[in-house]
Amino acid sequence: MLLAAAVLAVMQVGTSCGAETIRIAAQKTGTLAWELAVIRSHGLDKKANLSIDIVELASPEAGKIALRAGTADVMVSDWPWVSRERSLGAKLQFYPYSSALGAVMVPAPSPIKTLADLRGRKLAVAGGAIDKNWLLLQASLKQDGIDLKSQSTIVYGAPPLLAAKALGGEMDAVLNYWNFCAALEAKGFRRLAGMEDVLKKLGTKGRIAMIGYVFDEAWASAHRDMVARFIAMTSAAKEMLATSDAEWDVIAPLTGAPDAATLHAYRDRYREGIPRRTVAEEEADARVLYRVLAQIGGRELVGTAAELDPGTFYQANPGD
Repeated sequence: MLLAAAVLAVMQVGTSCGAETIRIAAQKTGTLAWELAVIRSHGLDKKANLSIDIVELASPEAGKIALRAGTADVMVSDWPWVSRERSLGAKLQFYPYSSALGAVMVPAPSPIKTLADLRGRKLAVAGGAIDKNWLLLQASLKQDGIDLKSQSTIVYGAPPLLAAKALGGEMDAVLNYWNFCAALEAKGFRRLAGMEDVLKKLGTKGRIAMIGYVFDEAWASAHRDMVARFIAMTSAAKEMLATSDAEWDVIAPLTGAPDAATLHAYRDRYREGIPRRTVAEEEADARVLYRVLAQIGGRELVGTAAELDPGTFYQANPGD
């Protein structure tokens, strides 16, 4: 964070008359929109001598299309997809954005106390049969001889739909993305297990950023200074969201939180997910998890590569 502040300070002093444009693909209601709102409200883009052009998306898939088509410079996605694309010839790169992870949620009075208690229960899984959280949860429980896929009733669906069904009492438990889990917490649900705990059992050393900023390798190589300013700018915005509750009151309409309890749950889980480790540490854990995903998800998820592509993670600075 100190490095980000220093970079921004230098850029503010040395600002040229024409700011460089960076095109960011973002969903209007996604968490990246929260960050961008803070950037603009505090003029962090101007301090970094950047002009932010937001390419609004209807879905994450639209962002992938925009990036491939060259109509966007940066989007947010996950490193397994980046590594898969690299194995197919698209040289993309990844820089950590958030380590906020999903969780298995149950109603507060539920008799389910451990993950092993999910056997024989009705479990809702957001994202489908090859969702990364689901695959990693299965891999972790198989170490204990538990096969949730065959020993439980699994219901796949869209995250908001499954959250609603969980609230309606139609599911015994739900594995969902972090923001939907935060909303369930605000409604009285409890976290049976966070994915960060599941991943440690699979061999990770800390909270790993599964999603990050994604951009073309050649573009990043040609614009290293601009990428450095972009990373410093977004880090400064994260620090504001990490330390100021007032910032959350300002961006509250963007979050869609229906009440203060939900907004506070979003705030707390977002803050937990701000990456605090070096890129080298993130990459080391990603290599561990990639092998697990390759084994359990197969080609449908990771393509033909058995190992994480060595160029997947972007090194912004030496020793990062």
